[in-house]
Amino acid sequence: MRWFETPSFDFIRAQKIAYAISGTLIVVSIVAIFGLGLNYGIDFRGGKEFVFEFDRPVDVVELRTELTEPLGTGIAPEIKLFGSESEILLRTDAEQDITVVRDVILNTFSELYPDATITVEKTDLVGPRFAEDLRMGALYSIIFALAVVFIYIFIRFKGWYFSAGAIAALAHDVLIVLGIFTIMAKIAPFDMSIDQSIIAAFLTIVGYSLNDTVVVFDRIRENSIIYKTMAFKEMINKSLNDTLSRTVITSLTTLFVVTVLFIFGGEVLKGFAFALVLGVILGTYSSLFVASSLVVELQKRAMNAKANS
Repeated sequence: MRWFETPSFDFIRAQKIAYAISGTLIVVSIVAIFGLGLNYGIDFRGGKEFVFEFDRPVDVVELRTELTEPLGTGIAPEIKLFGSESEILLRTDAEQDITVVRDVILNTFSELYPDATITVEKTDLVGPRFAEDLRMGALYSIIFALAVVFIYIFIRFKGWYFSAGAIAALAHDVLIVLGIFTIMAKIAPFDMSIDQSIIAAFLTIVGYSLNDTVVVFDRIRENSIIYKTMAFKEMINKSLNDTLSRTVITSLTTLFVVTVLFIFGGEVLKGFAFALVLGVILGTYSSLFVASSLVVELQKRAMNAKANS
């Protein structure tokens, strides 16, 4: 890391390339989201939920595969281990009566594990109204988080262009992660449904990306006091280079942790951990190339507008 001790990269000069990359990813994400539709989990589209306990460890991948055809939905049910390797949480949007669905599931389990003792511990119905409430709650939580961030940055750094740059970077990160989840929903070897855990991942991404951006903005504020005659664009570049070592080391260590979580965290956490892996990579990229470049651009326009008024 010695080459990070006195870096002198011109990040602002690369803003056009960064805009082209980010613009392409955002357009592809928007087209995928509106063209393919979001792949909601049971939480957000309604359905039936069961908890089963076996007298032996079970393979959730095998159970999911064997249940796809009997349930008649055309898609595999959502199955996760629930506390132990012999207990599972199963969610499906099969349209039959909940008792019929439970019997179909039990019959399939009995064929797969003929000698096993299977106990139904919980049966629940997630209605369309409740699913709609959850979906709107998730949307409001993200919008509220972005609004609070905008106000906080505006008050702390006394410039609307800092708020706009930070919010644009956060929206950039969340939108691209959502687009990747939509595109990969049908081909990924693990569950990539948009459920409550993915919303938690999005809010975590917002927090992580904001932390990186605020560190850079803080250095800009400090440098603006020390180097009063330096041009704003040069000051942004200097601040990015001053914090580069911290940004890279923090991002790499965080990325190692979430990658380990993705590999060894089990089937239940793969979607959540994958969203975090994408979020850490995109958050680092956007704090270096998107947020600060937008601040330079917006500050320049604000100064021009002020001069012309």
